[in-house]
Amino acid sequence: MYISTRGGEEQLTAAQAILKGIAGNGGLYVPEDIPAIDHTWIANLQEMNYCERAQAVLNLFLTDYNADELAACIQAAYGADKFDHSEVAPVVKLDAGSYILELWHGPTSAFKDMALQLLPHLLSLSLEKTGENAQIVILVATSGDTGKAALEGFKDVKQIRMIVFYPQDGVSEIQRLQMVTQEGNNVAVVAVTGNFDDTQTGVKQIFNDTAFNAQLAEEGYQFSSANSINWGRLVPQIVYYFSAYADMLKKGAIETGEKVNFVVPTGNFGNILAGYYAYRMGLPINKLICAANSNNVLADFLQTGCYDRRREFHKTLSPSMDILISSNLERLLYHLTGENAGQVSEWMKELNEKGSYQVSEPVLAALQHLFWADWASDSQTTETIAAVHEKFGYTCDPHTAVAWGVCEKYRAQTADQTKAVILSTASPFKFNTSVLSALQGSFDGADEFVILEQLSQLSGWPIPRQLAALEQKQRLHYIACKPQEMAKTVQEILNNK
Repeated sequence: MYISTRGGEEQLTAAQAILKGIAGNGGLYVPEDIPAIDHTWIANLQEMNYCERAQAVLNLFLTDYNADELAACIQAAYGADKFDHSEVAPVVKLDAGSYILELWHGPTSAFKDMALQLLPHLLSLSLEKTGENAQIVILVATSGDTGKAALEGFKDVKQIRMIVFYPQDGVSEIQRLQMVTQEGNNVAVVAVTGNFDDTQTGVKQIFNDTAFNAQLAEEGYQFSSANSINWGRLVPQIVYYFSAYADMLKKGAIETGEKVNFVVPTGNFGNILAGYYAYRMGLPINKLICAANSNNVLADFLQTGCYDRRREFHKTLSPSMDILISSNLERLLYHLTGENAGQVSEWMKELNEKGSYQVSEPVLAALQHLFWADWASDSQTTETIAAVHEKFGYTCDPHTAVAWGVCEKYRAQTADQTKAVILSTASPFKFNTSVLSALQGSFDGADEFVILEQLSQLSGWPIPRQLAALEQKQRLHYIACKPQEMAKTVQEILNNK
């Protein structure tokens, strides 16, 4: 059963929690109990493919879905030709202590596919299981990758409408083109004249506007979310932590029970939180290393226990991490406070009203027992892209470079030589101008598609087919609005205006 991080007596099944997305009191749904596994269970994953590993993990959390239902959802998400690598999420060895977990082989070339290829199938089943007849309206705030992955996953899904909001000047050109060329009769894309936090706050305000929700309910609509605030988005991400560990066991890189570090570039805290759940289940993790960019609110928080969003917002080379309000942190705080929903509610109220909160010393100690954090500037990110390519012949995107740079800082400061798995969250081709600039200094003012070709020649990698196809796609009409106009825009879209 699933409950809100902010309390209340409501207990939901997994299907109900996935359908609802966010609790009525603004809290996020978490499992009442976190399942436990042992080394034998992990060892058995070695001979499984990714779909089978996903089934093994999801069976433990989505207990109101039967095995056949889950198998069908998983096969639809990861089977056939959905991913351009047979292992779905391969682990690449760069040296004896450093491994790259490539999470960008899906249809939108970003790690969000790992969850958003599965969520639509889980949500459709949720509609059947709960007998819900309303049209589900999924609102998504994106800093770049979630938007396209959600649009692609939910296009033309029966009984579901999808509206994606993104900061107008806060995504890469390739990310923007991916969204505004999206096909599907049930999707819409809206540019918001603000940053990601303005966009995400606007979506949360719509979710929490009881009068507006009631009005739309009378018209036959119900809101839900495909952001990582939805448990159905978060739980599939737990799978690839276990899969990476199993692959390392299979390749002889580690021994059974050996601890590893996972280095995660993160802004909204969902990706690294999935690692926390894997740790709580029993995966041998030494440290979860949180890698931030210049918007280093998470790094500061994990170092000091003070979360303060009252700071300058920076547009960086790693835009998917340009976030100052990390929604999923709320789930972690709930667990680390001994499920103290009242305390979590108070901190979230302080964040909303004052812009900051300070956790207690015991909570900070619990955070620092498992987590370590630092950040990388744009110049450091550029240097890392070039250095990794020169040393290993490997091309990484800016987000992966942030993680690599922070991993090096961790090793220098701690002397910990535990093997590290660096989560690579996007194809370098999604950030072609930044990567090409890092690799060859400068280039002429070629358009996006010429740059893709140049990057392909330099890296030796083929352009992902879905990005290569963008040049031929028609640019669809999309909407722009101010943050305070987002609810009105939702109404107009649903009324086909």
